[in-house]
Amino acid sequence: MSLGRSVEVAEPRRHSVLAFTIGTIILLALAGAAALYGGALWLKHAMRESLPQLDGEIHLPGLTASVTVRRDHHGIPYIQASNLDDLFMAQGYVTAQDRLWQMDMARRFAAGNTAAILGPAYVKHDRMQRTLLMRQTAEHIVANLSETNRRYFNDYTRGVNDYINSHQDNLPAEFQLLMYKPRLWRPVDSALVMMDMVQLLDQTWDIKLDRERVVASIGPTLATQLYPVGSWRDHPPTQQPPNLSSPSSWVPLTPLDSSQSRLTQPSVNDLLQLRQLVEGFRIRCPGCIPGSNEWVVSGAHTTSGKPILSNDMHLPYQIPGIWYEASLEAPGFHAAGLSIPGIPFIIAGHNDYIAWGFTAMYADMQDLYVEQTDAHGEYLAPDGSWHPIEHHRETIHVRGGSDVTIDVESTDHGPVVTPLIHHESRTISLRWSAYDVPEDNIPLFALDTASDWTSFRAAISRWTSPSLNAVYADDQGHIGYQAIGQIPNRPNGIMDVPITGFNHEWHGYIPFDQLPSELDPPNGIIATANSRITPNGYPYPISNDWADPYRNERIWKWLAGKNNLTPADMLTLQTDVYSAVDQELAQRFAYAIDHASHTDRRLRETANILRTWQGRVSVDSPAAAIVAAAKKAFWPMLLRPKLGDAWRLYHWSEKGFAQEQFITNNPQGWLPPGYATWDDFLADVVKQGLSAGPLDLKHWRYGEAHPIHIGHPLYGHLPWFRRWTGVGPLPMPGDTTTVLQAGPTFGPSQRFTIDWANPDAATENIVLGQSGDPLSPYYRDQWPYWYNGKTFAMPFSDAAVQSQTAHTLTLMP
Repeated sequence: MSLGRSVEVAEPRRHSVLAFTIGTIILLALAGAAALYGGALWLKHAMRESLPQLDGEIHLPGLTASVTVRRDHHGIPYIQASNLDDLFMAQGYVTAQDRLWQMDMARRFAAGNTAAILGPAYVKHDRMQRTLLMRQTAEHIVANLSETNRRYFNDYTRGVNDYINSHQDNLPAEFQLLMYKPRLWRPVDSALVMMDMVQLLDQTWDIKLDRERVVASIGPTLATQLYPVGSWRDHPPTQQPPNLSSPSSWVPLTPLDSSQSRLTQPSVNDLLQLRQLVEGFRIRCPGCIPGSNEWVVSGAHTTSGKPILSNDMHLPYQIPGIWYEASLEAPGFHAAGLSIPGIPFIIAGHNDYIAWGFTAMYADMQDLYVEQTDAHGEYLAPDGSWHPIEHHRETIHVRGGSDVTIDVESTDHGPVVTPLIHHESRTISLRWSAYDVPEDNIPLFALDTASDWTSFRAAISRWTSPSLNAVYADDQGHIGYQAIGQIPNRPNGIMDVPITGFNHEWHGYIPFDQLPSELDPPNGIIATANSRITPNGYPYPISNDWADPYRNERIWKWLAGKNNLTPADMLTLQTDVYSAVDQELAQRFAYAIDHASHTDRRLRETANILRTWQGRVSVDSPAAAIVAAAKKAFWPMLLRPKLGDAWRLYHWSEKGFAQEQFITNNPQGWLPPGYATWDDFLADVVKQGLSAGPLDLKHWRYGEAHPIHIGHPLYGHLPWFRRWTGVGPLPMPGDTTTVLQAGPTFGPSQRFTIDWANPDAATENIVLGQSGDPLSPYYRDQWPYWYNGKTFAMPFSDAAVQSQTAHTLTLMP
């Protein structure tokens, strides 16, 4: 009885405790939800409060006269000033209105100051940037500015700082979320933003270490087939059209220094960690290479009788986007197109007389040198003398952690990068053309004001970095091409691995008048897409690592023989997703399955899908998805037997062409063990690729396996903000071999076309929008145009701009 009574007393207590616990959990959950909801409301309020003023008047100290800023229905500013100083000051202010947080992070990212805001996870990145002397290089750029450029850089700086000073209480929401305020802008910050782009396009030094490891594993003979230099498909812009109908033998490679294969090297994991560190400045996904398309056709091929120029630069997707569209006008100056937030002037676009566009050239602008050192900390110079290694200390401030102090070493070649490579015992220094800063090194103002081919070339002759291909068209009917950049002159050839000895020292730079150039070619067509641009017999080595030839080949073939071309045709080409090489590989895979020793019903069904495919890499294509899966499976299956885990170090811009050569030529020395024939191997490659997708082949869709997803770097991590502050995931057509070169993390960053018969109808659109504020109507209003392969005009004349004006802001002294 007593036991029963004790149980009766205990049960209500248990229920009370349980109810209290559940109630507490519910209350905490409700409190947490309320806190999250309140935080979301606060953040949206901060976004709303920081939206820029687009109409009315704003007083800007330092202006000498009023400046009119008209914005069209996409928020693109058309800035009109009565003098150049006011124009560039207004450009700085207006750009900061839309992109200040992006500008602040760009200068921090380049200089190595991110850990001070983002915490310990960014110490490794900051250490790399400090080691690579990015801030010091930017300071040299500013020190060597011409008086004209210095003046306009200072004007731009004043405009940015006017915005910062006048918006301390309603800075962009990112600053409030991260709880910091930006320091004032300086001209060196604009130079840092420039170096950010240079590093994105020209930094390749880590790949030389990867190649060194691969060559050490398999020897230089086999390695040559992994690293082709150019191809029979190439069409350099200054060379007459080649025969693109049939292949020739593989292009021979520059011989490797056999001594490199005997050097002590870091482990595979060490090099993969280095790649992960460096990849913040390059697009890293299988087969993804930063690139671009550009072409220009003479009036003989157009409906209007005037030249048409098109350009789409392929860069990382990001929010906000890399580019900021603008039109700048003052007496003697009128240019429109793309700017980079943080840098004055127009980078690419057109003025009253000329239009221009760019693609990455892929020139080799960096070399690694293995220094010979002694016990006294000195290194041997080419003249036989011993020099002390220079040292300077850098302190990295870390939010939420202790400061980190590093010792940065340098030789005459450049900074010692050994501390960035785990378990590397050699003293390896980096020589980079960007470190050699000449006087008057930023030609953007001269480019924006050029009026003909002569003044255009005079301007870009001073271009140093990054290395680029420039196409040109003018209002008088001329078209042209010019390679630009401060490219090392290497009389003894390019080394794709770290250099020992003194046989590969640079002998200055290739003279500008010796770089490939062309004006008004007889066929009336010029195009580049990152593949080889040096004609046969060209005397100077520029690069061994050109891009795959397929986009360039397709552009030339598509344009050849066509007349009555229009801007609409140019958009059709910019969004073209036909791949001749993917179609060729599909046929080869089908043939292999037909002739393999062992197949099954699913493989035979696959062969039938592949053999009937027309080569369009569209979102709903099963064949395109299967070919992509087989291409992905190919490399580990081919390389792992010879390289082991080091197969992951294989990276080359012409990797796609190397793959085509393997699959079509079937070199016996590369056939993996366990296979009697290449047909057996390739059938197994397809089978392995199929294992990554749906069992039912009818459900294979290229777009589903290759989506595009662009997230905001901050808001993309917040559950309530993730979806509406980004785009995707959405199915995306195209691959690295199509003119519409698209990958999960990179693709066309803009699309530009101008027909000189009507500059007011010139089209220019970016991926998402002008604003960095998600609550702005101009945050992602351009996305439907970009994603659906459409575009819109960016007016140029005063009357056309006025007809498209949605907002008018007057900046007053």
